[in-house]
Amino acid sequence: MAIDREALLGRVREALAKVKHPATGVDVLSGGQVTGLEVDDEGKVRFQFVLRPEDPGTLVREARAAVEAVEGVARAKIDVKLPDALQAQRQQAARMHGGRPLRPHSVPAPTPDPKLVAGIEHVFAVSSGKGGVGKSTVAANLAVALAARGRRVGLLDADIYGPDIPLMFGERRRPAVTGERGQEKIVPLEAHGVRLMSLGFLLEDDQPAIMRGPLIAGILRQFLEQVDWGELDYLVVDMPPGTGDAQLSLVQTIEIAGAVLVTTPQDVATGDVRRAVRMFERVRTPVLGIVENMSGFVCPHCGGHADIFGRGGGRRLAEDMRVPFLGEVPLDVQVREAGDTGRPTVISAPDSPAGRAFREIADQLAATLEGALAGRP
Repeated sequence: MAIDREALLGRVREALAKVKHPATGVDVLSGGQVTGLEVDDEGKVRFQFVLRPEDPGTLVREARAAVEAVEGVARAKIDVKLPDALQAQRQQAARMHGGRPLRPHSVPAPTPDPKLVAGIEHVFAVSSGKGGVGKSTVAANLAVALAARGRRVGLLDADIYGPDIPLMFGERRRPAVTGERGQEKIVPLEAHGVRLMSLGFLLEDDQPAIMRGPLIAGILRQFLEQVDWGELDYLVVDMPPGTGDAQLSLVQTIEIAGAVLVTTPQDVATGDVRRAVRMFERVRTPVLGIVENMSGFVCPHCGGHADIFGRGGGRRLAEDMRVPFLGEVPLDVQVREAGDTGRPTVISAPDSPAGRAFREIADQLAATLEGALAGRP
């Protein structure tokens, strides 16, 4: 039996008109949050949902439930996006890639736009070849350590699929929006002296970010361009693991000072970081150094030492790749507790071995980047 698409579309619109914003009372259709509404011959409904910073993430779930409750709807497919011109950015990314996945030999040279980060002295990424090595922990502690040294610091959580920075800083608020309509700016939250922006601030705790690669490029650009970072000495960018869209988008969007790569000592981690080093080399981005995390465990009860993930892998990798070795951070239960309670180790346990290691690494980075700036003509 053929589906009357127009009639079904009308019923879907009626259902969406009943989903209202809890703060304004405006329904999601009238409020312009539902765009590109389509129904196919099999009863599948698809639309985009614009999730604004002040919106509760539950609105998306309510819209999905309302649509799927309509008689004749087989399934609802919703593309969640931030406001503004993400569609144009998606098309721009597709043109940049020629509509095909990038091959290693065809990675385009970055064409950064320094205007996006006016007022920010240094931008550096914290990245890794694989997940689970403590990359976000390193990024959070480096940011707080630099802020404790009197620097003006921002931390951009670019790990769109796994935004952990809100938890690590103990922040659950939603950022405010300022400016006139069409020229709005998101005001970053601030904790422990660091200005913060993360997709995690805009979504519910259990809401996944389901989006394709080109959308990540759009969100990353918006977090750079439409967040009111103010004057900063450092913007630390916590990257997702791997060597994919986010890494390429960052170096092709803005000029960055370089990348800090995080690994654990074992070969399965250092092998992935080796590939990450090569990726940054291909896009002509300096590798500022390698951090070996979880380098060894000292039992707090007996004082015994155990190299749970091996020993010296990060240092050997740095020597082999001819990049700086920034230091070792020991495996410490206090680091885990600090991340779970929202108080990074450099302030919750500053005199612990891990706390001292993070501060020393931050000092090395500051000396390198500020020394390079002083040496410019």
